[in-house]
Amino acid sequence: MADPRGFLKYPREEPQRRPVELRVKDWKELYHPFEDEKLKMQGARCMDCGVPFCQSSSGCPVVNLIPEWNDLVHRGRWSDALKALHTTNNFPEFTGRLCPAPCESACVLGINSDPVSIRVIEWNIIDKGFEEGWVEPVLPVVSTGKCVAIVGSGPAGLAAAQQLARAGHQVTVLEKADRIGGLLRYGIPDFKMEKWVLDRRLDQMRKEGVIFETGVCVGVDTNIDALRRDFDAVLLAMGAEQPRELPVPGRELKGVHLAMDYLMQQNKRVAGDTIEGEEISAKGKRVVVIGGGDTGSDCLGTAHRQGCVEAHQFELLPEPPPTRADSSPWPFWPMKLRTSHAHEEGCDREWSISTTKFSGEDGRVIKLHASRVAFEDGKIVPVPGSEIEMGVDLVLLAMGFVGPVKNGFLDSLGVQYGIRGNVEVDEHFMTSVDGVFASGDTKRGASLIVWAIAEGRKAAQGVDRYLQTGKSLRTH
Repeated sequence: MADPRGFLKYPREEPQRRPVELRVKDWKELYHPFEDEKLKMQGARCMDCGVPFCQSSSGCPVVNLIPEWNDLVHRGRWSDALKALHTTNNFPEFTGRLCPAPCESACVLGINSDPVSIRVIEWNIIDKGFEEGWVEPVLPVVSTGKCVAIVGSGPAGLAAAQQLARAGHQVTVLEKADRIGGLLRYGIPDFKMEKWVLDRRLDQMRKEGVIFETGVCVGVDTNIDALRRDFDAVLLAMGAEQPRELPVPGRELKGVHLAMDYLMQQNKRVAGDTIEGEEISAKGKRVVVIGGGDTGSDCLGTAHRQGCVEAHQFELLPEPPPTRADSSPWPFWPMKLRTSHAHEEGCDREWSISTTKFSGEDGRVIKLHASRVAFEDGKIVPVPGSEIEMGVDLVLLAMGFVGPVKNGFLDSLGVQYGIRGNVEVDEHFMTSVDGVFASGDTKRGASLIVWAIAEGRKAAQGVDRYLQTGKSLRTH
């Protein structure tokens, strides 16, 4: 602890967002650069607690060595800070930019003051590491001769792939899309993470020996028999892509779309791709986003940059309190009102709203019908006389995901599902099918990127343990 009084001397500070009127005109990341000296001061705010709740399982699923690298940044020892950061986290550039930072909610300083700016320090450590050339391929000492197939290239699959490749296994990542990255590539808008951030890490992984195959839809282009024949183990990391639907009259109208269909199209446009089929755009339109989470915020930010004329966001739940609710005490993730960059760019937010139907003209949505709701005896009930009608041109359904897509590959594979519909695994992340493993959202349901990385690392340990016993799926 370089400065025992740092938390008393320095206030919390974060990088400033670019002005709204400028950033909505492009797809670049939101923040101005943050000076090294300011980062050193923020590192000095860390109290090096005897029990660092920030790196507990509730604060940081990958158990980052947060006090250590905070102190190292304060001392200007950036290279050592990077080593400490990479000890537990394969991709701090992703978590630093995209994670909602439960570590900060668990920061001891946050009990009665502003927590340490952990997330900002994290992403600046890794960015400096790449800039200085400190991030290099980590090659295995020996080759095991074992081959592993990983289905899906999101953060769970990529974390597992890197760990297994470094353990000496031959790893092939199979991705159904035309580019690697899963929702990191096509679900996250560029204004939150430009894709060169992903590409530079993939370049490192290729140099470490990871093989990436795109355009491979397992279950269609290849089946489990082929995987069993060609690989010693299989890891399922396809995410939880089954969206929560809104089964109301008028859902079939044009102009009512799932959030991921909308976000994926725009990410493809930014990448220079040609969009096939119906294009979804908010330009000149009245937009309503149904759902109040991060995906809804991403839709809002995208709609602003496309040139919507007005934006609304509806949430079924009541408005949270402005500060931490008693129901979520420290060090747990607080239930409180959060305002994102997209809300700052302009949005009419409505709470306790339930959409009841859509009406249209010539097959296209023109009106949304809803009512206000209240919670009574644990149930959501409509408030009499509170019906709402409003003109709309584009409705985006951002209500979350209910689990992995089961029809087809997973069902034919014969894996067992848990009570929430996710793929069930044992303590080593193996499914009910011998030699087939699962991790990330496929196993736990839709969750945070930091959980996906943590589970990818743990699943890699399970796969490695299985392969070290000499077992194999391959038919020789």
